[in-house]
Amino acid sequence: MPNKQLIECVPNFSEGRDMVAIKQITDVIESVEGVKLLDVDPGKATNRTVVTFVGEPAPVIEAAFLAMKKAAEVIDMRQHKGEHPRMGATDVCPLIPIANIAMEEVVEWARKLGERAGRELGIPIYLYEYAATRPEWKNLAAVRAGEYEALPEKLARPEWKPDYGPASFNATAGATAVGARDFLIAYNANLNTTSVRRANSVAFDVRENGRVKREGDPVTGAIVRDDKGVPVRDPGACKAVKAIGWYIEEYGIAQVSMNLTNIGQTPLHMAFEACRQSATGRGMRVTGSELVGLVPLQAMLDAGRYYLRQQQRSTGVSEEELIRIAVKSMGLDELTPFDPSKKIIEYRLREDKPDPLLNMNLRHFSDVTASESVAPGGGSVAAYVGALGVSLGTMVANLSAHRRGWDDKWEEFSGWAEKGQELRDALLRLVDEDTRAFNRIIEAVRLPKETEAEKRARAEAMEEATKYATEIPFRTMELAFRSFDVIKAMAQAGNPNSASDAGVGALCARAAIMGAYLNVRINASGLKDRIFANDILEKAGRMAEQANQLEQEVLEEIRRKVDK
Repeated sequence: MPNKQLIECVPNFSEGRDMVAIKQITDVIESVEGVKLLDVDPGKATNRTVVTFVGEPAPVIEAAFLAMKKAAEVIDMRQHKGEHPRMGATDVCPLIPIANIAMEEVVEWARKLGERAGRELGIPIYLYEYAATRPEWKNLAAVRAGEYEALPEKLARPEWKPDYGPASFNATAGATAVGARDFLIAYNANLNTTSVRRANSVAFDVRENGRVKREGDPVTGAIVRDDKGVPVRDPGACKAVKAIGWYIEEYGIAQVSMNLTNIGQTPLHMAFEACRQSATGRGMRVTGSELVGLVPLQAMLDAGRYYLRQQQRSTGVSEEELIRIAVKSMGLDELTPFDPSKKIIEYRLREDKPDPLLNMNLRHFSDVTASESVAPGGGSVAAYVGALGVSLGTMVANLSAHRRGWDDKWEEFSGWAEKGQELRDALLRLVDEDTRAFNRIIEAVRLPKETEAEKRARAEAMEEATKYATEIPFRTMELAFRSFDVIKAMAQAGNPNSASDAGVGALCARAAIMGAYLNVRINASGLKDRIFANDILEKAGRMAEQANQLEQEVLEEIRRKVDK
């Protein structure tokens, strides 16, 4: 369902070494129908496990409650030691809007979770970030001040009465912060030092909160205060970044541990660069970095493009190549292998929606197409041929961007390559979507038609499915038509040694348009809504005529170059 509400939950549990206990917690999460467990990231040195799962709000809240309950049973905070600040068995439990849900709604779900956990589990619950009931509790660090050890004294004070649950010390479970927040990236930069003090110096340079300002000597000088006696701070380089330095015995290095709370303000790669510049200025080196939990796809693509631009290389490369460049540039695989299928949130969610045709090799695709099965058919093949056509135009753009002697033109060709990649990806998505559209017609045909009501429902389903099966090849036509912009530009201005490739691209683009046009015509002929049918047929017909002309213009350009 396209309008399904999705939220993500990323609870942090104060156990990173006992895999049996961790498995007991994740098992209860997976026991809830409608919840998908995306990631389990235990850390031995921090003695902390970050778990990520996603789903519609109600099942996510149920899974979060069960996980908090199980954590209180299997974790004893009296025995806990670790590098990361913590105050409870379930230390924090944030909810994050992912799709079709406002932050205000997520706040209400956080409150429901907090109220139930406080009432049924007897755990003091504090609300933080967007769910905070007090301004000073918006910041998680303020809520967790003093950590687990400070809880007995804090809970005895009226100003530290929790939002939910008892205002008394739970010795085994501690306390939990439940919140609603934006997507956060937990990210660590690795340093070639074992010094926590030096790692902290980099953290203070980088984090938004910076460091306390001092007179004279930055370490021993008197603290500068404002007229209200509050210490004045020198802000750090990165907005929306929290950071501390620590030593990770597991790896034998110090790290700058960061939370990136708004990657629109400070993207992943800029946090890495800020750490790198600070470390270099202090006689150290950032050797790599580490992602804890999941990362949005866009953050990786933006990083890949940034580092390609630094090299004056075309950014119009595949999604996979952009991710590879990002991983290598930031050393994300220095400590452990970086598997995009497990670390990128969109890839984890895509596992439920496989693209069977795109995942075939070329021979298998051909075999299935040639079989007695009616799908995949001409529509899927037209979309794939269109993708091949614009891929050839993109190839010429990338070769031109990298051509010796054309260094001053690399950005121009990079722009064309990016446009080509966008069109290619969109056409590839239609390869499987065309078959899905056909299957919707088959499903409608198989609906019961015994009663008058059933006949009406079946007719309506047939009409809607046929409209969709008309719109998909029309979309193929539109995308393949737009690909002529890239192909023609490369035929005219691209690397002359690859002119023939642009020509083949034009032939493929026209074939895709004409093939998809046939599908539009045959599907539209069965529609009862003739206004819709005539409108789409008129637009498709004009596009087909113009495609013939564009193909000839490209081929004529190629002939001129070949005949020179």
